Amino acid sequence: MAERFPSPGATDGCDFSGTVVGVGIDAAMSNKFRLGDRVFGAVHGSNPIDHQSGSFAEYVVIDAGFLFHTPRNISNETAAGIGGTGLGTLGIALFRSLALRGRPDKPVDNGDFVLVYGGATSVGTMAIQLLKLSGYRPIATCSPKNFDLVRSYGADNVFDYNAPDVAESIKAYTKNTLNYALDIITEVKTMKHCYGAIGRVGGKYTCLEKYPEHLHTRKTVTPDLVMGISILGKKIALDHGYGSDANLELREFGVEWYVTLQQLISEGKLRPHPIKVLPGGFQGILDGLTLLKGRTISAQKLVVEIAES
Repeated sequence: MAERFPSPGATDGCDFSGTVVGVGIDAAMSNKFRLGDRVFGAVHGSNPIDHQSGSFAEYVVIDAGFLFHTPRNISNETAAGIGGTGLGTLGIALFRSLALRGRPDKPVDNGDFVLVYGGATSVGTMAIQLLKLSGYRPIATCSPKNFDLVRSYGADNVFDYNAPDVAESIKAYTKNTLNYALDIITEVKTMKHCYGAIGRVGGKYTCLEKYPEHLHTRKTVTPDLVMGISILGKKIALDHGYGSDANLELREFGVEWYVTLQQLISEGKLRPHPIKVLPGGFQGILDGLTLLKGRTISAQKLVVEIAES
């Protein structure tokens, strides 16, 4: 993120876990969090208008409305792997952008197919689980080596994203009825495949990166970009079409969504994505970024212990 949106002096990093060492007045009055509680969540890293906001640090300040309690059976490393970036993003993507009616606490019966393009990513496995809990039929794309993993998280079917006919295969499987596509990868190829997989009557295409306008080739498909950090309700001052004004209504939605998520997490209904723990503190972060840039990590989320908690 820091490479695309450079802001010298800003702290990078979003997801984190740790132990509460200080509580603000409002949070103290709610009695929701106390000193010593194990917690996890996410903040806006590489924030050009708040350089202290970022999780690549020993101390993180966060709005208590967007903080999770870590269950006793979950380690701090696993909690950091769950984080909050993906979960917050999915709340907006699934239930506002795609406008799915079913929710994990109020599932629909015989829900529609929903395509998760990038099913082996950390956001993808969470999306599949949330869709399944909400009564939908998630289908996904990924590398064949990750088919079993993605199915284990609840995907009804999985397709090889490298196959040239992947869109046609999805369309055949869904009998030309697919209305919803969540593109976690958001590249030229993935957008084309999603548009090709969506059924005859069209539908909704939600992506997590800015999409090229010239690839919006079907009038019956509604594209939408979701920025997960917008769930915090604060202004996003990023360039290149990623910025947005403060949105208190979205913050209210986010706080309610986090309550639902906390219940799911506490009840063990969300299975964490596989993690790979890297040693080395701040140097470990640099090592992890090198691994990510080299595209050598697949179906794992990197976690670095910066300080003992």
